[in-house]
Amino acid sequence: MRITRITAWKLDLPLREPYWLSGGRLKFETLDSTFVRIDTDEGVSGWGEGCPWGHTYLPAHGPGIRAALEILAPALIGLDPRSVDAFNRAMDVTLPGHNYAKSPLDIACWDILGKVTGLSLWQLFGASSAAPVPVNSSISTGTADQMCAAIASASENGYRWHSAKIGGTDAAADLARMEAISAALPPNETLTFDINRAWLPAVAIHVLNSTALRNRIEQPCQTIEQCAHVAGRVPQPIILDECLHTFQDHLNAYRMTACEGIKVKPNRVGGLTKARQIRDFGLSVGWQMHVEDTGGTALADTAAIHLAASTPQHNRLASWLCHYHLAVDPLPEQGARNEGGYATPPKMPGLGVQPDMAFLGQPCNIWE
Repeated sequence: MRITRITAWKLDLPLREPYWLSGGRLKFETLDSTFVRIDTDEGVSGWGEGCPWGHTYLPAHGPGIRAALEILAPALIGLDPRSVDAFNRAMDVTLPGHNYAKSPLDIACWDILGKVTGLSLWQLFGASSAAPVPVNSSISTGTADQMCAAIASASENGYRWHSAKIGGTDAAADLARMEAISAALPPNETLTFDINRAWLPAVAIHVLNSTALRNRIEQPCQTIEQCAHVAGRVPQPIILDECLHTFQDHLNAYRMTACEGIKVKPNRVGGLTKARQIRDFGLSVGWQMHVEDTGGTALADTAAIHLAASTPQHNRLASWLCHYHLAVDPLPEQGARNEGGYATPPKMPGLGVQPDMAFLGQPCNIWE
């Protein structure tokens, strides 16, 4: 089997409503997504999606994916997409770094491998069943009353895990908001406070040692080193996210005892191949992990849920589904969806999703 064509589409994905994080300093209204289809000489095709959460969240942006495809795609024509490790080595030789731009290509290869073998991705990743994965709400930064109302609405839709976006320079305001949100949390529901790197280490240490709350705290500061400094001086478990881009970053975080868990995001680390390597490392060192993606439609969400479903339950934390924040849906009623607070990966071979070609429209580029 050989790759004969790679096609890319640009999609603008408006959010249902504006979204703020990192203490309100970052605002998002539209996502820039890239869909990729890999075609082969045996008539089997695979799909992938790359969708950064805007251009201020990570060192990644939508046009960057398409610029990287201009370099990568011609070098990949003629390769066997089933050999995912060799395919990834070819991408890394052709364009070192830029992992986020390689993710949709890698995911498309896994989709092809699943279709050829007749196996769903969760089976290829080693699971014996399509385990339902708990889903996590994502609560935009706002006043305590606004955030409590958003959590109550998410609870009505089955969510029992919530991620509340706080952070800033006003320690007293953050403490008050944390206490109010925790007090209003429905019984038997779980809350993480996600700082999205907004705190300086001194602020993080002050805030977290000034409360009796023991919620998980996600990405309190900008760097691994800063988060490690905080982790050794506060009682709350720390989860890392934005500062982890490569396997070496994860190894460094472990060596520095910077966290008790991580978020594994295929688009951030380069696709499912590298995300699985990182997930398996997390299993070996005893981390708990949220497996989800940085953004995108039900295609990106479903790819991540396949990996999440193959993660042992005691290591698996809830997964976020970005597509519920979108005002459009190019995969209607397909893929991993929230059903009573859980998302289950499809049982069809490969990813188990097929984009609506009418929605995609004309491709932005074709390589063959």
